[in-house]
Amino acid sequence: MWAAIASSLAGVAAQTPKASPELLAARVQVLEDRDAIRALLVSYARTLDERDFAGFEQLWAKDAEFFGGASNTAKGPVAIRDLLQGLLKVNAAPTPGRDFHLVMNQTVDVTGDTATGFSRGTWVVTDPDTKMRISIIANYYDQFVREGGRWKFKRHQIGGTPPK
Repeated sequence: MWAAIASSLAGVAAQTPKASPELLAARVQVLEDRDAIRALLVSYARTLDERDFAGFEQLWAKDAEFFGGASNTAKGPVAIRDLLQGLLKVNAAPTPGRDFHLVMNQTVDVTGDTATGFSRGTWVVTDPDTKMRISIIANYYDQFVREGGRWKFKRHQIGGTPPK
């Protein structure tokens, strides 16, 4: 029986065309790009949680757009940084570490030097009685661009209707 299974698998392997070195390199590049973009999403959460607004500003492409709902929109890294810094001053715990973001369920589609993505963001806060609770769960719709050799946010939309 084992010989028959091994023979069958060998036959399947013989029928599978070998990928060219170029095709394998392209596949590896897409995997590396997806990993870098997922790291970018985690950096988004980490820099906000640490109130590292200088680092946060570096995550955005020069012509980036932020859509946070209502009138919470901004264009350009400095304006996006200023908007989020202002929102956290009003909505976040006074000391870093008492609230934090989680980024999960990430999907990323890469096409050359651009990519699109979907993820879920969750904001966990500490109440005055020191109990943690989920404050917000939102869908993130993103466009990314490779700029200066690094992946950056081109467009970040929190909630709403998925862009077309």
